[in-house]
Amino acid sequence: MSEPETRLERHEVSRLLLAWSNHDAAARDALVPIVYDELRRLAHKYMRGEREGHMLQTTALVNEAYLRLVDLDRMEWRDRAHFFAMAATLMRRILIDHARDRATDKRGGRVMLTPLDGKDVRAPSNVDVIALDQALDRLAAMDPQQSRIVELRFFGGLTIEETAEALDISPATVKREWTSAKAWLHQQMYGR
Repeated sequence: MSEPETRLERHEVSRLLLAWSNHDAAARDALVPIVYDELRRLAHKYMRGEREGHMLQTTALVNEAYLRLVDLDRMEWRDRAHFFAMAATLMRRILIDHARDRATDKRGGRVMLTPLDGKDVRAPSNVDVIALDQALDRLAAMDPQQSRIVELRFFGGLTIEETAEALDISPATVKREWTSAKAWLHQQMYGR
């Protein structure tokens, strides 16, 4: 969530999402300028770690994610946190698809991402998102909540509080599960 966004603005986003769920196209159209900047900010956070000359730009990622969100005609949006959680999922899928396409083209398959919180010194600054996606799938089979937390925090850029809100759990639980999931993923991906 951006700093200047107020509680009233968060409520307005949730209200518009609810109206959109009830097939109100005007609400969807009113939502675009409100959420677009936030989606762009989230995408920019992890795209800034990309190697130079990367083909997927922040704007393209945001536009693709937004188009996929708009295509979810039957989605029943609960609130702002639910919307951004779904955006995180879609951004993850887009990045994974892009990395797989690059691997197929034999130009490498690594999409380089920077950890969002900037505090995880154990995590490398470059992450193979295909390997991360596979590890997340294994984690989801064992602990779906931890997998979802990683997805929201890493791919969606949600804060501890926003993740807690999206999953309807306490911030303390998110912190604990986030720490555990990062350690497990690090071991799975790097064997240390």
